[in-house]
Amino acid sequence: MLCIKTYTDSWRFSDRESLANRLPVFDLQLFSEEKTEEPTSKRRTEAREKGQVARSVELNSAFIILTAFYVLKMIGSQVYHKLIDFMRFMFTDFSTRDFSIEAMQTLFINIATTFIEITFPLMLAILVISLTISFLQVGFTFTLQPLAWKFDKLNPINGFKRIFSSRSLVELAKSLLKIAIIGYFIYRFLIKEIAYIPRMIDADLNDSIQFLAAMAIDLAFQIGGVILILAAFDYFYQWWSHNKSLKMSKQEVKEEFKQTEGNPQIKGKIRERQRAMAMRRMMQEVPKATVVVTNPTHFAIAIRYEKDMNAPLVVAKGQDFLAERIKDLARQHGVVIVENKPLARTLYATTEVGESIPTELYQAVAEVLAYVYKLKRRLS
Repeated sequence: MLCIKTYTDSWRFSDRESLANRLPVFDLQLFSEEKTEEPTSKRRTEAREKGQVARSVELNSAFIILTAFYVLKMIGSQVYHKLIDFMRFMFTDFSTRDFSIEAMQTLFINIATTFIEITFPLMLAILVISLTISFLQVGFTFTLQPLAWKFDKLNPINGFKRIFSSRSLVELAKSLLKIAIIGYFIYRFLIKEIAYIPRMIDADLNDSIQFLAAMAIDLAFQIGGVILILAAFDYFYQWWSHNKSLKMSKQEVKEEFKQTEGNPQIKGKIRERQRAMAMRRMMQEVPKATVVVTNPTHFAIAIRYEKDMNAPLVVAKGQDFLAERIKDLARQHGVVIVENKPLARTLYATTEVGESIPTELYQAVAEVLAYVYKLKRRLS
């Protein structure tokens, strides 16, 4: 009994194994929603139209800080003299005038002129560098879709989800890291420069202002350099995060292919109908042919020639079963069938339906047409 049981169990195991080998194998990843496929160009274009691009705000901030303080360093003396002139006007010329509309107009003009002269170069440089960095990151794109009104933004549950999402936690970690690093550099800078501050007690006001301005600009350049290094890492992170958010599942790729290229089954049916229509049109031209050149069994080429034509025209051709249909139609309508194996093979290989025969075959086709005309005259 033990031997019989062992044999039975082994037979059942082999039977199950053979049955499993006969079962169809399905790719379960096609039914999975896991985003494992790289985004297609269509997916990237749609995301770009919605304003979803890989862009680092930190990179813009770093270049804006560096540009702003570089411009201040370049025009610092001019700004200083503009402010001195404005203060001199306020405490000497304007203070001696009577309070009137003309005096207020003069004051307003001086304030506006001084403000524009001081801030215009700085604002222009910041605008240019901001647009340049944004263009280098994402290129030229303009869309109003991010500003569109969405009711789900008012949903407090969605708001809490955004606040406590993984992206928000990453941004919080980045901000804390940036504060810690910048704070360390500020602390190190102040420890280094604090020894020079007591010397300004006995220094001239102009010298003190110049020293403090130079110290502030030096600190700003160090902080800007640190932010620029952090921004470079942030840009690569934003690019990676954006690419990850655009990844697609296999089913999404399949659906997108159907939308762009069309359903393969439908396209196959369309091509089948087109071939059938072309076949019917070709068969309708066989009765109008002058001669049908055959292999005699494998190929059949129908040729039509009239006096006003520059060269004979191939109106139909076929192989095997289609060749038999062409010959049957030719017999039914009295079209002459001529057997010429080399000519039939050459015409089938070199000439398509609707094309004139090649010049190198003129003589061979002319001999066949001459034979057809001679045969028709004899029969008539």
